[in-house]
Amino acid sequence: MNGYTEQILRYANNPAYVGQLSGAEGIGEIGLGEGERGTRIAARFFIKTSRRQVEMVRFQAFGCGYTIAACAAAAELAENSSINEVLRISREAIDARLGGLPVERFYCADLAAEALRAAVASIGRQGKLVTGNLAPHQDHAGPRVSSDHPRYRQLMDSACPTGMITADRHLLACLSVVMEEEGCPPESVFGLTSQQFISLWRHYFPDIDLDVDAPTVSSAVSIDPELVSLLLSFIPDAEESANRLSGALLAHILAVRASKPGHLWVAMGLFERAELGAAIRRHLPALFAANHQGMRWKRFFYKQICEQQGGMLCKSPVCGECSEYELCFG
Repeated sequence: MNGYTEQILRYANNPAYVGQLSGAEGIGEIGLGEGERGTRIAARFFIKTSRRQVEMVRFQAFGCGYTIAACAAAAELAENSSINEVLRISREAIDARLGGLPVERFYCADLAAEALRAAVASIGRQGKLVTGNLAPHQDHAGPRVSSDHPRYRQLMDSACPTGMITADRHLLACLSVVMEEEGCPPESVFGLTSQQFISLWRHYFPDIDLDVDAPTVSSAVSIDPELVSLLLSFIPDAEESANRLSGALLAHILAVRASKPGHLWVAMGLFERAELGAAIRRHLPALFAANHQGMRWKRFFYKQICEQQGGMLCKSPVCGECSEYELCFG
């Protein structure tokens, strides 16, 4: 599945269940605990009831369009249902309501279902906030690759072709480690076909043999076409040097890895957040300049898409006055 289906987009763009709920009897959340806020996908549900019947549901979410759509579908299923029926809302039911999530996005439905159940549990505690639990899904908060990783060291210690930018070799080495650890094809990490990846590899790491065996994980690559289009619109007009990563390649890498949960720089295997900004500044300078307030990159990407479609991702027109400031900027 590439991008979002029309049905998922309808739920992601439906504001009917979005927001806080004054006087809520139940409040449940996931991903907003101490040390979690802004580092992983998150959801908070508010519930009002009458005689064991759910009268109103609202939610707030931090995540991709799939996360928002899953929460909206969960809210729709819960509203006007009995408490017992709400407790039985499963990720399968949410998935069915959305017309089918990509396999790698099932965790979004898990998140919505668990946060909703936490809100129901809160009802029996006089509305005291309840935090749900969600099994880890590779939502890494810290670096995935370190400088002493054997494969990374092998790549970076190999002969560097004349004029090659070291920072670009570092970027590709980190992504290569991620690809090998995930056991996935080049499309899932670089946005490249196997042949395109082989050509790229031979250019940057000519002394290292490439294992081109079939990946251990075979799944459809989820790339948001609107995100690809947005990122490609920032490609510089000037022709790139042969020893310099092209803006188009970085744009596809960003689009592919932005579909993964957690921070974008972590999904790319980089050592720290600043390296992501530096790569964008090197190859997509107009994009770097556009994010002049220093918003988290994934959040910034989808904010641009939302605004292009005439929507409002943030509830406040001034970022500094928004209650979710830390989620966007950290």
